[in-house]
Amino acid sequence: MTRPLLVPQVDPMEVVVHDELSSCPYLHDRVSRMPLRLPLARVCGTELDRRLANGDRRTGTFLYRTECPECTACIPIRVDVTTFVPRRTHKRTTRRGDRMLVVETGSVMVDDVRIALYNRHKRARGLANDEQSIDSDGYYTFLADSCTDSFELRYLLDGQLVGVAVVDRGADALSAVYCYYEPSLARLSLGTYSILKQIELCRRWSLRFLYLGLWIAECRAMSYKIGFLPHERRQDGVWRRFDAPRAAR
Repeated sequence: MTRPLLVPQVDPMEVVVHDELSSCPYLHDRVSRMPLRLPLARVCGTELDRRLANGDRRTGTFLYRTECPECTACIPIRVDVTTFVPRRTHKRTTRRGDRMLVVETGSVMVDDVRIALYNRHKRARGLANDEQSIDSDGYYTFLADSCTDSFELRYLLDGQLVGVAVVDRGADALSAVYCYYEPSLARLSLGTYSILKQIELCRRWSLRFLYLGLWIAECRAMSYKIGFLPHERRQDGVWRRFDAPRAAR
């Protein structure tokens, strides 16, 4: 753990509480650096928009952006919902999901059902084993505790919870923080369906952007993100529009 460092140039001010090199969680042959910054007050909607536009992401009460020493593979990606055009596969996914699922919004909750579903999803994707399963404290710290306005989308099938998306709300944007779902329901494409429902929320609430987090060309698990077109990627500090899912240069 690094010594706390005050970052006074932003409002609210932030303290860097962790800044160390570590193995990359996405590309295992790379070294990563993701300083964790703790805002000293709650981040309002307009400030969240500014941080998202600068490439920030949130985990728990912390904000971060990648500052890796020899790698720029992580690229922030967002959808301008005013220009987004769903593909035929998106329309099929939406129709099927709307027919089979009930969607609810509410405060981010912590309970045994969510923890079990989260751990099943992680294990099915090869991202955790039984020894690495999250408990209630870990779930709260990672998803429920927040420095800004956050909520969850709940997806229910026949009355049972089968998916959860944790989302941050800014003044002009939503940010997709994390989504997990029942791995045995691959036919429902719940990850894609969740993004489409968040785009719907943006339009309903007159918000312009949906931030999808980071995209890495070499990470197959993230390839679905570039299928939402047109979209924008933040490269060299500038948001650039992509009308086709070609690799970033």
